[in-house]
Amino acid sequence: MIKKLHQAIKNKETSAQEITEKYLANIKAKEPQIKAYLLVTEKLAKEQAQKADEMFARGEAGLLTGIPIALKDNFLLDGYPATSASKILEKFISPYDATVVEKLKKAGIVFLGKTNMDEFAMGSSTENSAFQTTHNPRNLDYVPGGSSGGSAAAVAAEECVVALGSDTGGSIRQPASFCGVVGLKPTYGAVSRYGLMAMASSLDQIGPLANSVEDAEILFEAIRGKDKMDATSVSLAEQEKIKNRKKTENQQKIKVGLPKECFSDGVDQEVKDEIDKTINQLSETGQFVFEEISLPHLEYALPCYYIIMASEVSSNLARFDGIRYGQSILRDEEQLSKSSSMWDIFSITRGKYFGSEVIRRIMLGTYSLSSGYYDAYYLKAQKVRRLIKNDFENALNSVDVIFTPTSPTPAFRIGEKVDDPVKMYLSDIYTVPINLAGVPAMSMPIAKTNDNLPIGLQIIGNYFDEATIFKVGKKIESLAYA
Repeated sequence: MIKKLHQAIKNKETSAQEITEKYLANIKAKEPQIKAYLLVTEKLAKEQAQKADEMFARGEAGLLTGIPIALKDNFLLDGYPATSASKILEKFISPYDATVVEKLKKAGIVFLGKTNMDEFAMGSSTENSAFQTTHNPRNLDYVPGGSSGGSAAAVAAEECVVALGSDTGGSIRQPASFCGVVGLKPTYGAVSRYGLMAMASSLDQIGPLANSVEDAEILFEAIRGKDKMDATSVSLAEQEKIKNRKKTENQQKIKVGLPKECFSDGVDQEVKDEIDKTINQLSETGQFVFEEISLPHLEYALPCYYIIMASEVSSNLARFDGIRYGQSILRDEEQLSKSSSMWDIFSITRGKYFGSEVIRRIMLGTYSLSSGYYDAYYLKAQKVRRLIKNDFENALNSVDVIFTPTSPTPAFRIGEKVDDPVKMYLSDIYTVPINLAGVPAMSMPIAKTNDNLPIGLQIIGNYFDEATIFKVGKKIESLAYA
C-alpha cells in the first residue's frame, strides 16, 4: 500500500492532501462503532499533508512522505495530549516528540491521531482503557486485543495506512493477530524507546502495525537505529554485525523450528489446523525445511514475565504520586481535607486515578520487590529469564526462524475475560517469552475461523534478523494470494 500510494502521488494521480482527507473521512464514518482513536489530530494532519505535497513538488519525498499514520497514546507527540489511556494523565500535554515521532516527521509522514489502549499498556483486550472500549473491526462484538488494540483496529478498519504500537509481552502481536493485520515486535534495542511512556523498561519495544509485511518493513526501517537518548538502543552497524555473526552460511533452504511445547492441547483446533496448512504450503515450495525443536523452560515464561514486568511497573509508575507527576488530589479541596500527610496524598491520588489492573500490577510488583521476598520472586524470575533466553539462543543456532501460534485462540468476546485476570493473561502465553528473550517476532494473518475471526501466525527470528522474518512473511503472503 505504501509504495502504491507513493507512486500515485508522484505520478500526480492523487495528492497527500486527498489521501489524508479520505482517511479522516473514514475515521468520522467508522469511529462511532470502532472507537480506535482517543484523539484525532485533524488540523495537524492537514498541515502535514500540505507540507508532504510540497516535499513531492521539490523532489524531496521518501516512501513515507504523505502516508497517514496512527500513534498509540503512550507516545509523546509535541504539543498534544498523551494519556496512556489513564485518568492520571488526562490533562498531560507532551512537551517534546518521541524519537520515532521525530524521525517520521522528518520523513514527511501524516499523523492522524492517538489511538486507544489498555491503561499504561497493561492488558490484552483494550478493555482496561479509562476512556472507552475499542471494538474489533472484523466483528464488533469481539475485542481487538491489547494493549495496542486501538492501533491494530485503526489499521484493520482502514482508519490509517499504518500505525505504531508498543510491545511489552505481546501488545503489538496479539492485537495484530486478533484484527488480522501484520505486527512486528523488533529485537530489543533495535528501536529507540525515548518518548515512549515506560511500562517495563527491560521488555518494552516499539514496532509497526500494517496491512502487509512490506508496509511493516518500510515503517520499521524508518524508525530503527541508535539514539543517544536511549542507552539500550543499538546502531545499525552493530545490528548488522550481530545479525551476520549469527547467520547460517551457505544455506540453500530456510530452516523453520516448530517448538513441541507450543502446539499443545491448550491451542484452539482451528488455529492448529490453519498453521499446519501454512506449513504444508511452504513445504511444497521446496524452499523450507521444518524440524521439531524444544524450548524446555517455556512453561515458566508466564509467571516469570508477570513477576519481572510487575516489578518494573511498580518502579516506573512510582512517579505518579500526585506531587511529582500527573493528576493530583491537591487540586480537590474536599479530598485534600481528608488527608493528613504526604502519604495520604500519594495514596488517595493513586487510588482515585489508577484503574484496577494498574493497581493490581503495582501491588504484585511491590510485593515481589519487598524485603524478604526479593530473592524468592524477583531474583528467581531473573534466573529463569536467563534460561528462557538460552533456550531461544540454542534453538536459533540451528534454525533460521521459529513458528508458533500468536495466540492460542482467536479474538474473544468483549467482557468474556474481564473478570478473570488469569484467563486474560493466558492469551499472551506465546508472546511473552519473546520479550523475555529480546528476540524479534512478527504476527501475520494466515486464515479466518468459521466465525470470520482472523488467525495469526507468529514468526520468531534471531537477534536483529528482522529481514529473514520479513522474507518468510512475504513468501506466506504470496502463497495466500496465489
